[in-house]
Amino acid sequence: MIRRKWIKDVHALLFTLPALVPLTVFWLAPLVYVFYLSFTEWDFMSPEKPFVGWSNYKELFDNPAFYDALRVTLLFCAGNVVPTLVGGLALALLLNWKLAGSSLYRLLVFSPWVTPTVAVSIVWSWIFEPDVGLANTVLNALGFDSVGWLQDPKWAMAGVLIVTVWKSVGWAMVFYLVALKNVPSDLLEAAALDGANERQKFFRVTLPLISPTTFFLFIVLTIESLQAYDQINVLTQGGPSGTTRTLLYLYYQSAFESFNVGQASSVAIVLVFCCVALSLIAYAFSRKTVHYH
Repeated sequence: MIRRKWIKDVHALLFTLPALVPLTVFWLAPLVYVFYLSFTEWDFMSPEKPFVGWSNYKELFDNPAFYDALRVTLLFCAGNVVPTLVGGLALALLLNWKLAGSSLYRLLVFSPWVTPTVAVSIVWSWIFEPDVGLANTVLNALGFDSVGWLQDPKWAMAGVLIVTVWKSVGWAMVFYLVALKNVPSDLLEAAALDGANERQKFFRVTLPLISPTTFFLFIVLTIESLQAYDQINVLTQGGPSGTTRTLLYLYYQSAFESFNVGQASSVAIVLVFCCVALSLIAYAFSRKTVHYH
């Protein structure tokens, strides 16, 4: 019996080995190396990497720029995840009604997702151009004053979020379309027979049944928000006045502008812990929601 179990374990290991090897080489090993670098002082060029213990973390947590970047990161996550989920679900509900030309609408809404972020950001930088950009031209035509979308600290984050949500909402819509098609029609009919209106059917039947999709999208969008870099680099370079400098952009500045690899590695480790913590919180909330329903 023990030998049979051992053979099954070996077979399971052999089947998972093709996935474990690249996971170890390209994810686990670099993560361990970055964790080691966070305890050193290195400038990318010196052959020595002096060990400095926890001093990089102490300097990081004593640095006001870190807390500003953390606040901006959390704001960016909330400003991207919530509108993308709500917008994706709203578009999916609209297209689920089998409107004429719905296939074309799906293609148009989804196309930004498959377009490189750098290309999207360059186009939007032209749209947000303060003097001749399309965004301010439309505002002026409607009787509003021009806005410094990427130059004004009050509007820079909004500009970056518009680009990010516009790119992601079609991707979320596709997942919600599949989830809505998998909602059993007999449950909706039973709810209608019990006297439920459309609003009650949505909140009491449809929304709970598509909650696994919402949870998946929440996790993926949160992690992608924490890792956002391309649009910030193209549109604002973390400015103006640090209002769009996230933790990842702080990592970039520490590593490739200040050449402080140890400090940058400590930022990367903190970012990893943020991803894990948010994922665990979302997982716990999802379990409670499913148990409640």
